[in-house]
This record gives sequence, C-alpha cells and structure tokens, in this order.
Amino acid sequence: ERAVPQVVFTDPEVASVGLTAAAAETAGLRTRVVDYDLGAVAGASLHADGYRGHARMVVDEDRRVIVGFTLVGPDVAELLHAATIAVVGEVPLDRLWHAVPSYPTVSEVWLRLLETYGRRP
Repeated sequence: ERAVPQVVFTDPEVASVGLTAAAAETAGLRTRVVDYDLGAVAGASLHADGYRGHARMVVDEDRRVIVGFTLVGPDVAELLHAATIAVVGEVPLDRLWHAVPSYPTVSEVWLRLLETYGRRP
C-alpha cells in the first residue's frame, strides 16, 4: 500500500507513485527532490510538437532509493510502471544507472533525472 500507482486522466495526465516530497518530510525522511522538464528529452519531440511536461523524483538520501515519483504531461501514465517498480523494489540509484531507457523516447527522462541527481559513491 505504500506504493500504489495512481493516474488522473486529465489533460495533461498526472501520474504518481509513492510519497510526495511533503509526505516524505512528514515521515521524517531526509530527502532530495529532483525535477526535470519532460519537454527537454529527445523523445518528447517525437511524441508531439511542443510537448510540455514535468517529472519529479523524491529520493531517500540515507538509503539512496526513490520513495516517490510524479509525472505531469501527455500520456505519462505509460511511464508510471517503471517508477512503481523502482519504488516498490527499493532499487538503489546506483543500480538504476544500468537500466538504460530506450532512445529516443520520453522514457529517456530516467537517464536525465539520474544525471541531474549525479553519481555519488
């Protein structure tokens, strides 16, 4: 129940799994929020001209796992399953680097979020 995916089929769609940044803070987690413009990934231009969207991952800094993930944009529900696996499986960020997304698709946002977060030992 801690990571039930949810999608609001509005225009644009809103999809999320896990904790929001506020809920993670309330739970006492030391977190870092990483945001990325979905329109900036190469695959977005293949999806639609002028694609606009946003991705946010909430990382538990002590365990270096994603505890929350939110997407807003056209057809983002398709990206939610990968986020659900990462949250439910508590996949360490260092391991996610090896799950290379297909290029050029909107799923490239995974690589961009990890790059934005940065590699750290």
